[in-house]
Amino acid sequence: MTAIQIDSVEKSYKGFKALKGVSLDIEEGEFFGLLGPNGAGKTTLISTIAGLIRPDAGHVRIHGHDVVTDFREARKRLGVVPQELVFDPFFTVRETLRLQSGYFGIRNNDGWIDEVMHNLDLTDKADVNMRALSGGMKRRVLVAQALVHRPPVIVLDEPTAGVDVELRQTLWKFIARLNREGGHTVVLTTHYLEEAQAMCQRVAMLRRGNVVALDTMSALLRRVSGSQLVVHLKSGELPEGLRHLVSHDEHTNGNKYTLRVNDYSEVEPILARLRENGAVIDEMQLEQADLEDIFIQIMEEGK
Repeated sequence: MTAIQIDSVEKSYKGFKALKGVSLDIEEGEFFGLLGPNGAGKTTLISTIAGLIRPDAGHVRIHGHDVVTDFREARKRLGVVPQELVFDPFFTVRETLRLQSGYFGIRNNDGWIDEVMHNLDLTDKADVNMRALSGGMKRRVLVAQALVHRPPVIVLDEPTAGVDVELRQTLWKFIARLNREGGHTVVLTTHYLEEAQAMCQRVAMLRRGNVVALDTMSALLRRVSGSQLVVHLKSGELPEGLRHLVSHDEHTNGNKYTLRVNDYSEVEPILARLRENGAVIDEMQLEQADLEDIFIQIMEEGK
């Protein structure tokens, strides 16, 4: 079943086209990444999914419910963690979560509220006023608010921006369990690409309002041609016949070189050439391409 259906969505602001006919489907139970540089249209797309803005053209549906014409049913199925810290300073953490439950007509929800607070390490802050919390604790409450009505679809907009390592680990552990055991669909936008690589099964990349990449994480990682062999020579020099493999942006540091390789089978011939040339290797490391490499490559393709 499709959790989120985005069909030819367009949105303009005073002549600037933020979204240019974006179409993609996010399947139920997916952990999906939505990536792109600043100004790519990510926030506009998230706001459209959340029903905060209306598209100029196209449709967004949550479990088949249009976010504009059937917004009540669509909103019940969606939990959004915003990037901005928005909170009511007059309530405690527990009161805030009870109030959020009431927005969705849910009564007697303390059992689930306690479980959410426990998993986000908020239990000892339950009776603390919101304005007395640190920024990291406020962000935990935002996550709890998004989950308090048990939505099957969770959207996380830069959830770990400016927070400490402890919160990151706590958040990802809980969200991963909801995705794995509860079957929740998770949509993540983040500038921490290592988080997206670790968590997401499939990724869409936006650039200037267009989807420029949409694939599984493993398929995207295969798009970068090969890996990098980093060698630090104890003595000798890099043979002339291998210099064409040196990365174009490589800044040599003494006798340290980064060589492009397509697969493991190319490593041994390189080592053989080094030995034949009398070079002695002090250190060697084979580095795989990561999501940051893919991201930079795809974004530069459109320049």
